[in-house]
Amino acid sequence: MQIVACIKQVPDTTQVQIDPVTNTLVREGIPFIVNPYDTHALETALRLADDLHGRVTAISMGPLNAEATLRRALALGVDRAVLLSDRAFGGADTLATSNVLAAAIRRLNEEDEVGIVLCGKQTIDGDTAQVGPGIATRLGWSQLTLVDRIVNIDLEGRRIRVRRKLEGRHEIVEAPLPVTITVVREINRPRYPTVPMRLLSRERQIEVWDNRVLKIDVRTIGLKGSPTWVSRIFSPQRDMGELIGDGATDPAGAAKLLVEKLLSKDLISL
Repeated sequence: MQIVACIKQVPDTTQVQIDPVTNTLVREGIPFIVNPYDTHALETALRLADDLHGRVTAISMGPLNAEATLRRALALGVDRAVLLSDRAFGGADTLATSNVLAAAIRRLNEEDEVGIVLCGKQTIDGDTAQVGPGIATRLGWSQLTLVDRIVNIDLEGRRIRVRRKLEGRHEIVEAPLPVTITVVREINRPRYPTVPMRLLSRERQIEVWDNRVLKIDVRTIGLKGSPTWVSRIFSPQRDMGELIGDGATDPAGAAKLLVEKLLSKDLISL
C-alpha cells in the first residue's frame, strides 16, 4: 500500500517581515522551513509504512526551491518525492491548492494504490486547516481530522480506527479506506535525519510535475481557480498593557484594583 504525505514549505514565522507599501510578505532573505504540523504527518507516514510494509511518497506544491523540503523528506526515509510546480499553480487559495494535490494523488493511485493520505492539521502561514479536508472531498475519500493516535488498521477489512483530539475530550472514530487524515502535534515526535541519509538524499531524484503532467483545467487552479484572496497582511499590534497595584507587597489591594477595573469596563458583573 502506498501512503502519501503532503508537506509544505513555509516561511519561518519568527523572521517574517511585511512590506508596508504592498502589504505582502518580504520573501528575500527569509529562511524557509517545513511546516511544523507536516513533520508530524511525515513521521506518521513513515511509522505506518514500517508497520504495514508499505511505501511512502511525499508530495509538495510550490516553486522549484521547495525541493529542499522534499530533500529533507528523502533524508528521513521516504521512498519517493514529487514536487508540483508550475506558474499556473501560483497564487492558489486552499480550494485551488487542494485541487492540484488531489489530482497528483489520483495520478499516484493509478500507478500504485494509495490507502492513506496524511497532512498536518494546518499550516503556520495560512492557518486555515482547509487543505486536508479539501483533498478528501475532491477524492471522495473518508476524512479524519485532528488525529492524535492511530488506534488500529485492518487491511483485510479495509478499515482504520483513530483517536481525534477535540476540545476537552477525545473521540474514537472508525472509517473505511482509502482515507485522508490530518494530524496534530501530539501524535508523535518527529525523527531527525542521520548524516548518512542526508548524504544519500542529495543523490536521490525529485520528480517535478507541472500541469502538462496533471492536465487540470487552468480555470480551476492558481489565481484563476481561487475564489478567495488576501487583500491585506499586517503584523499584530499588541499594547504594552497596564500594571495595576503591587501584587508582591499588597496582593489583596492589587486584586481589588483589578476587580474594579474589570467592573468599570463591564467585563465582569457582581
